[in-house]
Amino acid sequence: MKRVFAVLGDPIEHSLSPLMHNAAFKALGMDCTYHAFQVNKENLKDAIKGANALGFGGLNLTVPLKEEALKIVEPDSLAAAIGAVNTVDFKEGIRGYNTDGIGAEKALIDAGVKIGGAKVVIIGAGGAARGICFQLARCGADVTIANRTPEKAIQLADDAAVIGNVKGCGLEQLDDLIASADILINCTTLGMYPHVEDSIVTANQIHEDLVVFDIVYNPLKTKLLMEAEKAGAKTVSGVMMLVYQGAEAFRIWTGVEPPVEIMKKAVIGALIT
Repeated sequence: MKRVFAVLGDPIEHSLSPLMHNAAFKALGMDCTYHAFQVNKENLKDAIKGANALGFGGLNLTVPLKEEALKIVEPDSLAAAIGAVNTVDFKEGIRGYNTDGIGAEKALIDAGVKIGGAKVVIIGAGGAARGICFQLARCGADVTIANRTPEKAIQLADDAAVIGNVKGCGLEQLDDLIASADILINCTTLGMYPHVEDSIVTANQIHEDLVVFDIVYNPLKTKLLMEAEKAGAKTVSGVMMLVYQGAEAFRIWTGVEPPVEIMKKAVIGALIT
């Protein structure tokens, strides 16, 4: 019988996860299919329990469901510490994992970026920011979370302080933070299709020694990445984070090594057409 997997989110029409995972299943000859479903926070518990009852193989979760899911699933120690879940597996109950941080780490390494000892500024304090903050702090980066609501950034920094050196603040300090940073990561949805002209910062705030990583992957080249290129900075696309976090979820669900290059090709092919 065909095994069903899905991504849940609100909104969800922008997701390329179905293309990516279905390409992987096809390449490996696996009798599986992956779909996208729009689910709001209020219905998340019913959706997860329903997927389990229907025999789904697993789920991914995206904005704004990652933190809400923590109340519903049995998280592993990393997801519990992070406070957000983006992957759900049903093999032994309803287990929750967070692969966002691993995806971000591998995307940076893939781009030749050194993480250990780097000064990292993360903009945003939502589910993805939590995963990335914990992972990069664990890798030895000096992380600052800057968020529109300072209290949320400070709370995340306090939560992650057990892992490494993490601070939180409001956006009013952003110019000074960027000036001394090695890596800037946008963990907000600003610039996501269809709002493609939005950018969290502009070229005049960016220096040429900065690495600018935008986890938004649609469009392929966001306004933020264009501004970074104008400033002569190195850029990292959110596509590779999507691919690597998806590959880690694939391993969790199936125990099979994912075809990363095929997954990457499927995503990029959809974005440039």
